[in-house]
Amino acid sequence: METMVTVGEGEVWADDAGGDGLPLVLLHPGVGDSTVWDPVLPALVARHRVIRYDVRGYGRSPAPTSAYSPVRDLAGVLDRFEIERAVLVGSSMGGATSVDFALEAPERVAGLALFVPGVSGYEGLDKGEFFERLEPLAKAGDVDGIVRLGLAAWGKAGGGTPESDPVAAELCRAVLPAWISNIGHQLTGPPAFDRLGEISAPTLLALGEQDRPEVVRCNEEMAERIPGCRLVRLAASDHYPTLREPQHVARLIEELYAQAA
Repeated sequence: METMVTVGEGEVWADDAGGDGLPLVLLHPGVGDSTVWDPVLPALVARHRVIRYDVRGYGRSPAPTSAYSPVRDLAGVLDRFEIERAVLVGSSMGGATSVDFALEAPERVAGLALFVPGVSGYEGLDKGEFFERLEPLAKAGDVDGIVRLGLAAWGKAGGGTPESDPVAAELCRAVLPAWISNIGHQLTGPPAFDRLGEISAPTLLALGEQDRPEVVRCNEEMAERIPGCRLVRLAASDHYPTLREPQHVARLIEELYAQAA
């Protein structure tokens, strides 16, 4: 069931595949919208109740017009579908939101499956060079140039170019308006990196061995800090694991789900 969920002064598009049992909630990365889960969705909905949604400005969700909290929006989606507790599956930006939510409302999180996750409060990610190259492209309105820059940084496993990796290129192109519309609107909560030891839910963290080196280091350090975290290295993945290794990703989600349930 697709619906628009009112959250604060805005709304987000969400989809509930239906079914019984402990739900899976999928949170997409900043380099794609909820369609990034399409390669793994059939395997998951065949066995579970699966909810996914688009962050404000992404996919089918309207751009934000006021400040909003990703954690509050996640809570709003859960409340709309009357979900008291769920397994959260977050990729990159969605992983960061999942971690923040697990720290704020641990009683609502049965398990965490984190793929190439981000985390607030980690100082080892150097985005300076990327944004230095991005700024002139943005000012010139060079969409193709921005897509090429994004794929060179985040899509190395697919060749790093729109020609060699058309699916990732389309995902990247589609989210560019969201990058702009979210500036100054998306609020960040308290830094989470130094609080990872407080996470009590069963956790799996999968990093992409072809991801940016600083992201790999961040993910390794996150896994070390989260109690009992299972670290998995995806040899063929960059920052798009659901595109590169969908069957492996689906299997890891199932394994974490079994542990959580």
